[in-house]
Amino acid sequence: MLFHSSIRKELARSFGATLVVLATVVMTMTLIRTVGEASRGTFNPTDVMIIMGYTVLSDMPTILSMSLFIGILSVLTRMYKDSEMVIWFGSGRGLTSLLSPLFRFAWPILVVIVVLAFFILPWAFGRIEDLRDRYEKRGDIARIEPGQFQESANGDRVFFIEKNSENKQTGNNVFIATKEQDKETITSARSGHIEIIGADKFLVLENGQRLEKTAGKADMTVSVFEKYGARVGADDVSARSYVAASSLSSAELIREPDLKNQAELSWRLGLALAGFNFIVIAVAVAGTNPRVGRSANLGFAFLIFVVYFNFLVLGKSWVESGQVHFAPFLLVLHGGALALGLLWLLKRHNNWSPRWRARSEKAANSQGGAS
Repeated sequence: MLFHSSIRKELARSFGATLVVLATVVMTMTLIRTVGEASRGTFNPTDVMIIMGYTVLSDMPTILSMSLFIGILSVLTRMYKDSEMVIWFGSGRGLTSLLSPLFRFAWPILVVIVVLAFFILPWAFGRIEDLRDRYEKRGDIARIEPGQFQESANGDRVFFIEKNSENKQTGNNVFIATKEQDKETITSARSGHIEIIGADKFLVLENGQRLEKTAGKADMTVSVFEKYGARVGADDVSARSYVAASSLSSAELIREPDLKNQAELSWRLGLALAGFNFIVIAVAVAGTNPRVGRSANLGFAFLIFVVYFNFLVLGKSWVESGQVHFAPFLLVLHGGALALGLLWLLKRHNNWSPRWRARSEKAANSQGGAS
């Protein structure tokens, strides 16, 4: 029990340190990507930090699984290097007996991964889609940025304002290009301001001119005005018309098992099953070789992690396209990973070796004894 307590304390320190590092890296990469999307007009720049938080929250199952895998692998590799595993084996215990203290440490983390994958992940994706949809449906006035050409929500107008006031209710050097059916209109004015008339919002332009041209005709109408009002579109407050599978609850995915929903459900199940399998795989591949150093074993284990999660991503696309079925994919990938991990663990636990290798070792020992 003393050994179990000490290894759990060391696992907690290693897992915590790994989690902080990975979370920091993911937050930095997510912030850079979100700022880039905001600069392209996908998100509201003021929502960058909120979207980053939701995105990191949706990535937490993967971060926790990787932190648990690296934490267990680092602790066991250090124990091999410092010959603590020799004492463990000398006391009559094997590798399989390590699974008990490891799962006693990891079960709260596995529960958190399940909760995040099945409940928090769709909620976070839903909030991101809501923010994206709300920004796309913003009104014409909200779209206007000084010094930039901005298109209206329905795409029939292009606005330009050289500069505006602090409250964004007035602006100077206003330009509006409108296309309605077969008529094109270009309106420019020295200044403009917002007025609410009845239930509609108007952009009132002052001291400008209006050019109107009808398609198929060579003539053009030019008019000069002191004051001209143009109705502008208001914010669209309707609900989202498109609901992605990633933002659906797990119960909805089960109730409507089409290909997209099955693919999303396989991803969420895969996140939970992968966290369990990585504990077995970490025990099976942990070790150290003085000739190649500690980094080689960690590199090999990291390669296993990358391959596993790439198959999760590929499997999701395969299930969505109908190339593979939901249940066989889960059985082959996760069941196969668990079976290979257990076989490798039993091989090291029982010190199994191929017959040709056993014969060569036996011959070498007999030659050494004869000499």
